[in-house]
Amino acid sequence: MKSVIPVRIAVLFFAALALALAPCSAGAQEPIKLGAFFALSGPASSIGEPTRLVAQMVVDKINKEGGIAGKKLQLETGDTQSDPTKALIEAKRLVEEGKVVALIGPTRTDEGMAVKPYIEDSAHIPIVMTIGGDPVIAGGKFGPFKWTFKTPQRTSVAVKKLYGYIQSTKQKKVALLTASDGFGKDGLAWLEKLAPEFGLEIVAKESFAATDTDMTPQLLKIRASGAQGIICWTIGPAGSRVAKNVKQLAVPATLYQCHGQPGPKYVELAGDAANGSIMPSTKVMVVDQLPDSDPQKAVIKEFIRLYKDVYKYDKQYPINTHSGYAWDAINIVADAVKKAGTQPDKLRDAIEHTKGYIGVSGIFNITPEDHNGLQTDSMVMVKVENGKWVLLK
Repeated sequence: MKSVIPVRIAVLFFAALALALAPCSAGAQEPIKLGAFFALSGPASSIGEPTRLVAQMVVDKINKEGGIAGKKLQLETGDTQSDPTKALIEAKRLVEEGKVVALIGPTRTDEGMAVKPYIEDSAHIPIVMTIGGDPVIAGGKFGPFKWTFKTPQRTSVAVKKLYGYIQSTKQKKVALLTASDGFGKDGLAWLEKLAPEFGLEIVAKESFAATDTDMTPQLLKIRASGAQGIICWTIGPAGSRVAKNVKQLAVPATLYQCHGQPGPKYVELAGDAANGSIMPSTKVMVVDQLPDSDPQKAVIKEFIRLYKDVYKYDKQYPINTHSGYAWDAINIVADAVKKAGTQPDKLRDAIEHTKGYIGVSGIFNITPEDHNGLQTDSMVMVKVENGKWVLLK
């Protein structure tokens, strides 16, 4: 009987110890939450919804490979409805209620600019945007970008890539046809600023609303200007409408589109009018035409394999130049979490020191001055020929 009491005490002690440690063990396995908010409805949903699918695809991939230090990633999603005000509401919800450690998204430049002040002035957590425009990381009059990063190439980089090609054709006179939204205005600013550097003369400037269905009046003015090339700067269906109008009016100028257009939808909507269009693009559109020595080729092909063969997203949302933006954003954040954990300042610093990350959109080398980290060598020039995308040498 004398030995029973100590045994009972020992049992109770270890039971109490197990209960005390149980919450710590459970807490150690709590998932790492990432917020992902895109235009899942509204005019930009054709870009936003497949971006969400890619975001989930890469989270699944990371989790199947063991997660991060034994923890799973968990994606908390939101719909911006292609609206800047809604984008801000969703960002606040994900941060304040969802308790996410970082944000991925949104889809449009105007949405990003609506969210940025909240991130910089209040939330103080990293956000990696999947938008095209430069203002979110431009600094100066656009405000600080300490916490703000983005994965699509900067507008200035895309303009330099395009202008370098036009310069090589010996064309001198160009006309600008740009959308009146934030993305179009950003494009216009860089097109005007960089033209002299490449010896180009802008002989006409016209704009349109992204929802416009006919750009004939603007193109008639451009035709009269004697422009050798027309540069259209917009994302979505408006670019295809411009291509159709150019063909209908028989405008004798090369049509150049921006880096937001390469994809099957452009060809589908423009039809035969797409043929001859030239534009800068991520390498995803012409991966099979890349040399095997290109370090991105294997990464892009693995991305495409998962997207098309495993998840079969391509049936509804064919791969386009936007497809890899969320893949790169989440991988960059995940790599930073592996190095620095989830404490906001340390995570931000780790993202800012990303070097040599080989992604779908390029090889990223982020610096305090450049929160994108891609240069013109991350892009290629492509042309539509007989409805197919062709790599221009």
